[in-house]
Amino acid sequence: QVQLVESGGGLVRTGGSLRLSCAASGRTISSYAMGWFRQTPNKEREFVADISRSGSSTSYADSVKGRFTLSRDNAKNTVYLQMNSLKPEDTAVYYCAADQNYYGSRWLTADYWGQGTQVTVSS
Repeated sequence: QVQLVESGGGLVRTGGSLRLSCAASGRTISSYAMGWFRQTPNKEREFVADISRSGSSTSYADSVKGRFTLSRDNAKNTVYLQMNSLKPEDTAVYYCAADQNYYGSRWLTADYWGQGTQVTVSS
């Protein structure tokens, strides 16, 4: 199985930047499409971004397109989410996910999930 551990969350002012990391163990991430989701209290988890196994394809939610960038480093067994121009609406718990299939923006479920990291954007 795959274990995923997110890090890099924290408190940032509007317009600031954060970079989230997702470190995997148990399996090499080259076997999986990787993605990021986010969730606020009492709200359904929503798709943020994902990347294919080869890294040749990426998809982003409309709400983050142009501000967030997803990348993967298979040698380090880690994926990253660079978040720029952050808004209060980006405040959420961010979850890393892995799946054997690549769904693009239609990704709803995953084979594996991390525990999440909190991102808070103040006004």
